[in-house]
Amino acid sequence: MTIVPLGTGPPTRAEMLAYYPGKFSWTEMKTFVNSGDLGLLKRDKALQKRYDEWNVGLRKRYGSIVNFLVNYRLQWGKPDALSLLPSALSTLPPLTSPPVLPDSIEPVALPPLPADAPPYFTASTPPDYISIIQNDWPYSVPNDVEHTLIWTRLPIFHSDLIDDKIASRIDQDGIWGFTGLGDENPPSPSTLPACLPSLAEWGVTLDKMIVSARGTPDEEALVLRAGEEVMKFVRNRWIESEWETAWFVNPPRLQSVPGLAHIHVFACKK
Repeated sequence: MTIVPLGTGPPTRAEMLAYYPGKFSWTEMKTFVNSGDLGLLKRDKALQKRYDEWNVGLRKRYGSIVNFLVNYRLQWGKPDALSLLPSALSTLPPLTSPPVLPDSIEPVALPPLPADAPPYFTASTPPDYISIIQNDWPYSVPNDVEHTLIWTRLPIFHSDLIDDKIASRIDQDGIWGFTGLGDENPPSPSTLPACLPSLAEWGVTLDKMIVSARGTPDEEALVLRAGEEVMKFVRNRWIESEWETAWFVNPPRLQSVPGLAHIHVFACKK
C-alpha cells in the first residue's frame, strides 16, 4: 500500500482522497444549497483545522489573506496555474508539486476600476475583471465533484438587479441556483431533515438554521432575477449536457473576503 504524505499547506488530490474524502453526497450538497441556509455547507473538520493553521502562517508571512489573494493567488484574466486540484476544464498541465510561494508579497491595492467598467458582474464580463480558480480548501464535496471559485472585481449584488422588496432577504440568504438538471427539480428544502445526520458532527439542527420565509410569487421571481447573470455565466462555462452544477453567492454575513465578490460552483460531470 502506498502511503500518501500528509502536508500542511493546500492539499493535493491524493491527500483529499486519503485523508479528507467527501462526507456529503451530491444530492445532499444540492439539498444544502437549496435549503436557504448556505451556512450548512461545511469543510471537513480536520481540513478546516489545517486551513486555520495555514492561515496563521500566511498572515505572518504576507500580512493578510487579502494581500495573498489579490497580489498572488488571483491572476485576473488568466487560467488557474496554481491549483493542486485542477478542474477537468483546465487546459494546463497539472502541477507535479506544490507551487513555491514567494518569500514576501508587496501589498499593492487593486487599481481603481476604469470609468467604462461594467457596473456589475454579468455573463459577458470581460476576463480582466475575473479570476476563476479551484478552491484550494474545498468543502466536503463528493470525490467526483469540483469546487470552483469565480472571483470578480465587479459587484454581484447591485441595485439594478436586486429590487428593494427582496434586498433584506438577499442580504441574509445570498443567491443560488442549479444548472444541468434537465427536467428534474433540485431537492426540495422539505427533504433537509433526512440529510441532517450527515451534519451531526457540526451540531446542525433545524432550529439553528437561518432561513427567510418564502415570499410571494412576485418576490420569488425577483429573487430569480437577482441571480440571472450568474446563472447565465455558469451555463456558458459548464455545458449543461455535460455537467450538473449547484452554485451560490454568500450573503455578506458569510463572505470570507469583504470587498471582493465571488461565486462558489459545485460541478459534477455527468
